[in-house]
Amino acid sequence: MTTVSQTRRSSASVLTMLEKRVVVFVGLMGAGKTAIGRKVAQTLGLPFVDSDHEIETVSRMSVPELFERYGEPEFRALEQRVIERLLREGPRVVSTGGGAFMNAQTREAIGSYGISMWLKADLDVLMERVAKKQNRPLLKNADPRGVMQQLMQDRYPVYALADVTVETRDTKREIIADEALQALGDHLERITSAAHTRPE
Repeated sequence: MTTVSQTRRSSASVLTMLEKRVVVFVGLMGAGKTAIGRKVAQTLGLPFVDSDHEIETVSRMSVPELFERYGEPEFRALEQRVIERLLREGPRVVSTGGGAFMNAQTREAIGSYGISMWLKADLDVLMERVAKKQNRPLLKNADPRGVMQQLMQDRYPVYALADVTVETRDTKREIIADEALQALGDHLERITSAAHTRPE
């Protein structure tokens, strides 16, 4: 059984290994990037930023409004600039929009400044969650399930390039956040050990 003091100690060690890197959650809409990202940030004592909220603050428009007025390419360009700025602002946890990691330059920036964590979910879990919200521009379609299936097909091979993959499912967010934290710690331990064993 994990006690509170053990949890704190493990968070402190994750924080030490993280150094100045940013933890970046990627994945499809409905995967829980904001909810899990916020929990992980809370546990690590780091600031949390949702890149979509940041985009809305900068543009003074909602994401659906930006899509409608400027189209997806313009939105993605703005998204890229916002995420790159967040990455340079020091240690924090960032949740990104579903299409952000598909941009090669954004992926490269995340690779330079952060650790990418893919929250992987199956179709039923995603559909159940997105059905509760009406602000999904890509799902404004006669067949939202078909659109989501297509998005999974197109995006999952790219999300698989993330540093860490965490399976998310229909369970308490605390459990997924704890699994994400453990997976992050394991990954950081591997790269820290690799750096120490590298010949001079």
